[in-house]
Amino acid sequence: MINRVRVILHVDMDSFFSSVEEREKPKLKGLPVIVGGKITPEWEKEDSKIRGVVSTCSYEARKYGIHSAMALSKAYKLCPDATFLPVNMPLYKHVSGEIMNILRKYADKMEQVSIDEAFLDVSTKVEDWNDAREHAKRIKKAIQVEEGLTCSIGIAPNKTIAKIASDFVKPDGLTVVEEAKAFLAPLDVKNIPGVGPKTDKILRMMGIDQIGQLASGDVQKLVAAIGQSGKRLHLVANGIDKSEVEEKWVRKSLSRERTFVNDTRDASVLTKCVDALAEEVYNAMTDAGFVFKTVSIKVKFEDFTIATRAKTLKTYHCDLSTLKRTANELMTELNNAKSKKKRLIGVRISNLGAVDEKQMRFI
Repeated sequence: MINRVRVILHVDMDSFFSSVEEREKPKLKGLPVIVGGKITPEWEKEDSKIRGVVSTCSYEARKYGIHSAMALSKAYKLCPDATFLPVNMPLYKHVSGEIMNILRKYADKMEQVSIDEAFLDVSTKVEDWNDAREHAKRIKKAIQVEEGLTCSIGIAPNKTIAKIASDFVKPDGLTVVEEAKAFLAPLDVKNIPGVGPKTDKILRMMGIDQIGQLASGDVQKLVAAIGQSGKRLHLVANGIDKSEVEEKWVRKSLSRERTFVNDTRDASVLTKCVDALAEEVYNAMTDAGFVFKTVSIKVKFEDFTIATRAKTLKTYHCDLSTLKRTANELMTELNNAKSKKKRLIGVRISNLGAVDEKQMRFI
């Protein structure tokens, strides 16, 4: 063990869904592959026939500007010659299980955080940082030999820094961070997990572009600008994260929210917003390998009052169309009940289940 310093690994599979598809279909290797839907002749004739979003894509497809959560219609326009494949969640779940079984052999504790990533606490298994690097190489080799897939690994004194490090070099990367604060200082603030477009914009308005600037910033000013999360961001920027690797991790829900620039009661605007949020939730759900039973809508009105509606379905679902339809039905119900302008909308799924539920329905 390294002078009682924790040694945490974040293992992130490289472009997991598309990599599994390439493994199953070797002829796709080296070609742009997009997972999330399948192009049919009708799609070429009429954009309205294109539905869904990109779940993931190969690195070759990313060269065309394609990324996760992008509308399939846009992805098709950017790269019409790409191979479009439907999500095969049972296959991905099976492969994920095999990978997690490999990881458990190399860790004191393991926390799976999604279908294709996990944290490993290896503090008692390594003697120094060089040993930690060699330990990670053994993990990468085991996954390559047994599953024919590559992963990127970040090694650091805590979970947050390990996660940032795993994304530092991709694909098939390995990054060791001994001094967290020095490693973070020159990086863009958007590299911190949880810093979305809204927080990123606020930080830049405060003159904070790099994590080092965030680390030396005034905590009270951060809290005043972005709320209590400012305290967490300040700690992370200073390389501090005391959260433990938890072996039993269960996500209870997934949600996304959006605040309008101008309050509105326009039904078409509300529908577009609900659809966009539903797609974001759907993308997070498929990445994590879940299905859902309950859909909820949250609305904050112009007077800052909040109302919610929820509906629990009879069976598990994993299709975007059911999520959108249910969320919009709830939104219509709320919109009809209250004529006040809407300031914020949120879409949430809960009552989550594993992807191998027999009742689930695919797109």
